Amino acid sequence: MKNLLQNKYVVIGLTLVIGGLIGWVIKPDSNETHPEGEHDLTMNEQGVWTCSMHPQIRQNEPGSCPLCGMDLIPIASDADMSDPLSVSMSPTAMQLANVMTQIVSASKASKTIRLNGKVMENEQGIYTQSSHVPGRVESLNVDFTGEYVQKGQIIATIYSPDLVMAQQELFEAQKIEGSQPALFDAARKKLLNWKLTNTQIDQILENGKPIETLPIRAEKSGYVKEKKVNLGDYIKQGMPIYVLVDLSTVWVMFDAYESDMQWIQKGATIDFTFSSLPGESFSSIVSYIDPVINPKTRVSMIRVEIENPENHLKPEMFTSGLLQASSSGNEEIIIPKSAVMWTGSRSVVYVKQVSDQGMHFSMREVTLGAALGNSYIIKNGLEAGEEITVNGTFSIDAAAQLAGKPSMMNREGGVPMTGHNHGIGQTNVGSEKVMMNYLDVNISDGTYDVSDEFKNQIKAVYESYLPVKDAMVSSDVKLANETAKSLQKAISNVNMTLVKGDAHVSWMKDLAVLKGTTEMIVKEVAIEESRMMLSPLSDQLYHTLKKFQVETNGFRQFCPMVFDNTGGFWLSNSEKIRNPYFGDAMLTCGNVEEELN
Repeated sequence: MKNLLQNKYVVIGLTLVIGGLIGWVIKPDSNETHPEGEHDLTMNEQGVWTCSMHPQIRQNEPGSCPLCGMDLIPIASDADMSDPLSVSMSPTAMQLANVMTQIVSASKASKTIRLNGKVMENEQGIYTQSSHVPGRVESLNVDFTGEYVQKGQIIATIYSPDLVMAQQELFEAQKIEGSQPALFDAARKKLLNWKLTNTQIDQILENGKPIETLPIRAEKSGYVKEKKVNLGDYIKQGMPIYVLVDLSTVWVMFDAYESDMQWIQKGATIDFTFSSLPGESFSSIVSYIDPVINPKTRVSMIRVEIENPENHLKPEMFTSGLLQASSSGNEEIIIPKSAVMWTGSRSVVYVKQVSDQGMHFSMREVTLGAALGNSYIIKNGLEAGEEITVNGTFSIDAAAQLAGKPSMMNREGGVPMTGHNHGIGQTNVGSEKVMMNYLDVNISDGTYDVSDEFKNQIKAVYESYLPVKDAMVSSDVKLANETAKSLQKAISNVNMTLVKGDAHVSWMKDLAVLKGTTEMIVKEVAIEESRMMLSPLSDQLYHTLKKFQVETNGFRQFCPMVFDNTGGFWLSNSEKIRNPYFGDAMLTCGNVEEELN
């Protein structure tokens, strides 16, 4: 997987897929306002009109796209730009392409770390109850694992010939106590060492006859974790009878991935909940961090301790927690992940600039630091106060390629690209062979009201996706190819005419991602490349289900170790973790992020 791109979406590719081709070079020559749906013909002196979703469409007059029915938009020249290497955009074009910008600022780096864990016994509360005399087990008052034992309770009785002999020695020493008190004290101390009390010893001396059995009293309160002997067993002095565990306090052990270890310190607070205890929340501080990484799971153990007076928390109960971590260093430049495009060798953002000629965007290479959930720390390349694109970045880069300007595909620019392709291919950038997946996942915070018929068609896409994911769990690339063909059919069966307006525009962008990534899985002969396509496919399908309010019984799951610790999501109809990115190598790596229904 590392031979390709380390970016989880592996940007670089055929450019004319995204809705950002929506008239990027549109530059109105006046401030005149036009009614909605009407275009200023002075912007398009040569009369070339195109579709934002299908830029291969070229017409000499306005109208509707023959492929999807969307209104055509005019294309204009940007020859009057002040910076010939940048991409010009009018406010109208930015709105159509859903381009959003943000002013860069410096702040303390912080990260929300999701942790999964389980309850374990507090090892400091585990106690082995031993026999202090040799003999035969005459009775067991506690005879099964899990029974609660109170301190001082008689838990067993031992018949001990050695005990009888020791008492005879005590009687003989008592006779000469006046002349040899040390001998009497030694005989008495021997019985004390066998855990007889002074009261018991005095009673033995008073009665003048030895006892043959010795009751064993619990020295600690707790639950029986292990029963070591059975009735009638002969045991030696010091042999364990029971292992008891005190659950009044318990440990909660969390799994922390190695990529998160730099953010976790002793004393940090973890807030956590248990699905078996709805409505209850807990909080405790990190008391111990395991210095060793598990070579199989690639996690380290993080421990917190919590009071458990009512025994609600039981060993092996699963929990999920959140740790809010902050850096202790200086303020740093932090930008959203959506602003960054990167291959394994370089990362770029688009910086917005405003001049007398209007707004334009220029490409800037940056050096990425640590990932912070949905953000990156930027080590070099940006300064506080600059304004960058945080949504629609892929669209701007596609427009740059179309215009033959410097872009992610070509640093120096080149001959403008023509034509259109919804799919994905391969190319060479310098000496580096890269995958071309220029399909920006279309994220939408809003929802759309659509017909049940359309929802059912989207649900069929989800159901066809699951076998593709399962094939990658099995590391079976041929099965992935075959199941992806069924997914292709389900995608093509979605009737785009069932949605109108903004919902139609959003679905067309979704469709480009779903079709392109699925097509790549169908064609691939290596499981690693197919897994790289699963990531944008899974993300897009998740956002499609959410925005069109499609009800499914499933889960969104996440593994932070995917793609060199940048992380990857997938969808599953089972809560049980089966990682499609690693297969048998790290089958259970990951956690449930969200229940889809």
